[in-house]
This record gives sequence, C-alpha cells and structure tokens, in this order.
Amino acid sequence: MTAMHRTDEAYAYSLDSRDPLSHFRDRFYLNPSEIYMDGNSLGLLSVDAEASLMRILDEWKRLGINGWMRADKPWFTYAEALARECAPLVGAGSEEVILHASTTVNIHALIATFYSPQGEKRKILIEKNAFPTDRYAVQSQLILKGFDAESDLTEVTYPEDAFLDEGDIIDAMTWDVALIFLPSVLYRSGQLLNIARLAKEAHRRGIVIGFDCSHSVGAVPHSLSDWQVDYACWCTYKYCNSGPGGVAGLYVNKKHFSKEPALAGWFGSTKERQFDMSHRFERAQDAGAWQTGTPHILSLAPLEGSLRIINDAGISAIRSKSLRLTGYLIYLVREELVQFGFEIGTPLEEERRGGHVALTHANAIQINEALKAKGIVSDFRLPNIIRFAPVALYNSFHDVWQVIGTIKRIMETGEYLNYGTERGIVA
Repeated sequence: MTAMHRTDEAYAYSLDSRDPLSHFRDRFYLNPSEIYMDGNSLGLLSVDAEASLMRILDEWKRLGINGWMRADKPWFTYAEALARECAPLVGAGSEEVILHASTTVNIHALIATFYSPQGEKRKILIEKNAFPTDRYAVQSQLILKGFDAESDLTEVTYPEDAFLDEGDIIDAMTWDVALIFLPSVLYRSGQLLNIARLAKEAHRRGIVIGFDCSHSVGAVPHSLSDWQVDYACWCTYKYCNSGPGGVAGLYVNKKHFSKEPALAGWFGSTKERQFDMSHRFERAQDAGAWQTGTPHILSLAPLEGSLRIINDAGISAIRSKSLRLTGYLIYLVREELVQFGFEIGTPLEEERRGGHVALTHANAIQINEALKAKGIVSDFRLPNIIRFAPVALYNSFHDVWQVIGTIKRIMETGEYLNYGTERGIVA
C-alpha cells in the first residue's frame, strides 16, 4: 500500500532534498520545457551515453577495421564486455548474458531453441494481453513447427479491469503445455509478476519457462539464475537508456549451455576459432552462442555509458526510489484526481508494481493530448490508459507533483475536451 504523504509543493521539494539519487539527474539531457514521464517507452540520453558513443565514432574514424581489436574496448568482444556489466541487473552470471540484436530477434532465437513439442505436449502458454511482438513471435514459431497458431496457443485470461493472478497462470500449466513465455511486468498495467514462484511451479510440472523483461530491467532487481528461469530477453532502450532501437539483452541459464542454438550464426562461434571460417559451427560454451550476426557496435556504444550510471547508482537504490516515486504519484492521484473519474490501473502493493503507473479514464486520449500540449510527455494505450513512468535516475518528486497538478487543472477547466479522440500513429 502507499505511504501517507502531503499534497503541497513544499512537501515535494522536501522529498527531493532527501533523495540520495537526485544528483544523477544532472547526468541526463532534460528538456527544460518538458516533464518527461515516458521512460518506460524510451529512456533519455545521458552525458555518459553520449560520451561512449562519441568515443566509438572516433575509434571508427581513426582505426577503421582495426577497431575490432585495437579499440579502447575491442569491438570483437564488446558485447561480452557489456554483458558482464549488465548481468548484475538481471541477477545472472556474466556467462549467462549476451547483448545482441533486438528483443524480437532474441525471442525467436530463444523460443526456437527451447520449444520442444512432444506429441500432445505442444502448447505454448502466454497471457492474453502480451505485448504484440511476443504474441507474433510465439505464433510464428508454432506455425514453423507445423502447429496451429490459435489452438496450440494457451492464453491466461483475466478481466479487463483486473490484474493477472499468478494462481490462474499456475492453473493453466496443464500437462499439454511444452513452453511458457510471460512478461516480467505487464506493459499496460505495470503489474510485476512473481517470477520466482512461477518458475518453481513450471519446473514442478516439467515445463520450460522464460520471460520478456523489457519493462523491468533497469528499474527492478532480478535474480534470474537463483530463480532458475530457463531463458529471458529484454530491450535496453527503456529503463537502461541506451537509445531508440538500442541493442537487446538475452539470458540463458547455464544449465542449458549444452543445448544447440536453433538460429546459428558466425558470432555465436567460440572466439578463438571464429575467424578460422570453418564450415563446422563450433559454438561458444555460454550465452554468447545465441549471437547470430555481427554486433551492432554503434548501438552498443550508448549502453556502455548508461550502464555506468545505473551501476554507479545501484539497482537496489534505483528500485527504492522508483517505488517512492510511484507511491507518491498514486497518493496524489487518490487525493486529487479520483473525483474526476480517474482510476489507478496499477497494483498498490509495492511487491506487485513495476516502474510505471497506469491511470484509466474514459477520455484518456484527449487528456493525454492535452498533457502533451502542456509539455508533459506520457503515453496512451488502448482502450483508456495513460501511463506515467517517473524514472529514478532523472525524475524528481517535484516532477510528479507538477504532473498531477497539471492534470487537475486540465480536468477542472475542461480543457481536454478541445482535443480529438483519434489516437496518433505513435501513441
């Protein structure tokens, strides 16, 4: 449940004055005319990320192809080097993580590897509101195996205005389920699932289980290895602030290192033999085996700087502030906005809450457009959700106070009614 606060501006400033992470805000580029609350979709550029990108560009300029071995951090092993920096964020051994491609490519690579249907045990279990790319990839893999994209897909269903019950997920782990793929945080509501419990129950039933952690990595601590999660993937452009389309992350539990990657490529080779150009694939003996093509060096570069900031702050401290920010936001909504028809679409319990808060309202599209006109960057999701992500590294408690105050004024004046009800192409 949320702590008791106060609604006055002086109180918001007092929270900021006691914030041990407040100085990290100075390491990000903030637009002075905006309050940015969309870090759950795209994180902001940091000074550190800019510097690491510019260093790589300079190395390319000076070294050309020699950058692969003579760069400050050789490009040939750059993905592995940054994976070591990223591994603590997901609670994994450095050998269990690789930074590679995009989230969707990694989903395909992982499901193609771990989906091993046997007779009637061939269903894949997802949740009904899974992020579209997760669903598309799962259905594609079913079709590739010669199965039906609808009848061989098992969905955990739940009411539109409710949260997903882990008990319902466990009940859906029936004898005919071969593989499970779930989000760590539901992208619409911000609900954080109990990964440890779900992994334990899946394994009790002999089912392989994996997670899309795109809406949690960088905001919530993970213990993927201790929880014995089989596989996972995530993007890095949200809470890890690596830039639009930034390189994604991939995790494979070390107990599966003997498995052959289903989508082999030359950068999955053991490093010592890769340039032998052998026709025989000699794969790496760790998560690096799931690399396919050449690493996207210019996409990896900003992540180097971003990870430096995250590790300087510490993921536990980031999580602590994130919960205080979202808890304060929820408090203000309950005190100031419920009277205007807003409902909180995110769990109130801290242990069930990710990094963003979803508000529902019948006029959500119009309200979101009115907020954009006021310089507040949030986002809209069908049918009636506005999401706010106060990011611990660069948002303040005063930011939250200003956002809620702006919404209140928009509602009091009816200003939102001046905006249309059509969603933009990019919401």
